[in-house]
Order: sequence, then structure tokens, then C-alpha cells
Amino acid sequence: MIEWLKAEGRRFGWTCLWSWRGWAGAWATEKTLRQWTLANAISAGCALYLPLSPAERALILALGLLLLAAELMNTAVESVVNLVSPEQHPLAAKAKDCGSAAVALTAIAAGVAWAVVLWRLWQG
Repeated sequence: MIEWLKAEGRRFGWTCLWSWRGWAGAWATEKTLRQWTLANAISAGCALYLPLSPAERALILALGLLLLAAELMNTAVESVVNLVSPEQHPLAAKAKDCGSAAVALTAIAAGVAWAVVLWRLWQG
């Protein structure tokens, strides 16, 4: 049991390291990730400041994190497409456009959640 726990601890450590490398690499090269992170920080600050219910606050914070995850996935798709198909190709463009659409839909979902929450606050 102890050996298993040690192995799982090492595996978890490596997973954290690889995740951090992915974040740092995307942060260094992707302006949109930095922009979405700033927008997410502002959104989170507002969610923590405004008188929201715990469920509303959780929804806003979770959608912000999902937006960052979608941006990271989009970055991964674009990187692989650029590696596999450096020349222009309709399928490469489609893959990149679909990744971008996923980010856009996630951002729209976060915007809709904010609209509903703000509407409730405005209605009193």
C-alpha cells in the first residue's frame, strides 16, 4: 500500500509539472490566453464582490475556468495542426476554426450566465 501511495504521489507530481509547463508555454506565446485570464480575473473579482448566491458565484467562477480550459485546448489544436500541416489546407483551417468556435461558445455561455445573474440583481 505504501509503495502504491508513493507511486501515485510521484504520478500526481509529474502531472502537476506537465500541467504547469503547458500553462507557462501557452502564457508565453498566446496573447488571447493572457487576455482571457485578465477578463476572468475581473469576472471572478466581481463575482466575489457582488451579492451573489453561492450557486451563482460557483457558476460564474466555473465558467471562467472552463473558458481558460477551452483556450488552452484551442492552443493545443492550433499547435498540432501547425506541426502536421504547415501549409494551408482546408482541413487544417477547419480544425483551427472549430477550436476558435469552442472558445467563442464558452465565452458566450459565461456572458449568458453573467446576464442572468445581473438581471436577477437588477430586478431586486
